Amino acid sequence: MSFDFDAAVQAPFRMQPGLRRLAPGAPQLTPLAPGSRHQREKLAVLSAYASAAFVRAPGFDETPALQALAAQAAREHPQAWQWDGVRARATQLGVAVKGDEVQQLAQGVFGLGDELSRCLDGLPAGWRLAGLLGLAFAEDFAIVDGERATIPWIAACLPSHWAPADKVGRHFAEVHGPVADNALIVRASEHLTRMVCGPERWERFVWTVSRQPRLNAHPAMVDSSPWAADAFADATAPRAWFRCERQTFIPLPALQQAVFTIGVDSVPLAQAIDTPGRARRLHDAVASMSDAVLAYRSLQAVREPLLAWLAARM
Repeated sequence: MSFDFDAAVQAPFRMQPGLRRLAPGAPQLTPLAPGSRHQREKLAVLSAYASAAFVRAPGFDETPALQALAAQAAREHPQAWQWDGVRARATQLGVAVKGDEVQQLAQGVFGLGDELSRCLDGLPAGWRLAGLLGLAFAEDFAIVDGERATIPWIAACLPSHWAPADKVGRHFAEVHGPVADNALIVRASEHLTRMVCGPERWERFVWTVSRQPRLNAHPAMVDSSPWAADAFADATAPRAWFRCERQTFIPLPALQQAVFTIGVDSVPLAQAIDTPGRARRLHDAVASMSDAVLAYRSLQAVREPLLAWLAARM
């Protein structure tokens, strides 16, 4: 996934939409290699906790948007995904979905074809195309309803400390209610939802410093223990991770909808902050965060040791 560090990490830090237009031809999806880290974590979620990841508002029909997403995937990555309007084939995974029928095309790498097929067969009817898209691509997905400014459908295996069940069907402003320093985002919520459901493509980036490395940070599934007191004691390998997201919007103006893609990554902090320039940018961004933002991101307890660690690398 493509995370623009220089564009995303800014000082003074502000909670803002941060949308920018996508360059023509820029991809919005990232194919997963069989057995990759993202795929394994998603597979674990869908095999045991699919109801926590896949949710829809009562009465909502995601079919047109989901078919548009499948078509977008085929245009961007024909070597990994094929779609004829009826059947989706994840060619590198050896699995296809036609309606609610799961078809195993090949054994796949390390026998993954069997495992993926069993996982998809275990999903509720109506969710198997979404499941195959989630296992074939790194991104999670949601649908934005521009007319009502709501999010009526979510397929998110790797959420960042939020639960899909708490967001689905709610107004965009309400979804962002818990976000610290959220006044600008809340005021602009209806304008933003209409904009991303218009004809142009948009992207944005978000990031934080985390005490745990897992991609799946659903609040019910992640360790809730506090930061270790010595998290930054090792100057070369602190126990901290740089968690980032590239978010994009695939517009469906005829439907007044957009498919929201969420590409998450998490790497050791020392690996992400690999130049003095990056250390300075992150230092200045964290140093300028309000107390409310530090609390929202669980960084209050480690603000000073984190800033000291960054200053030493500048």
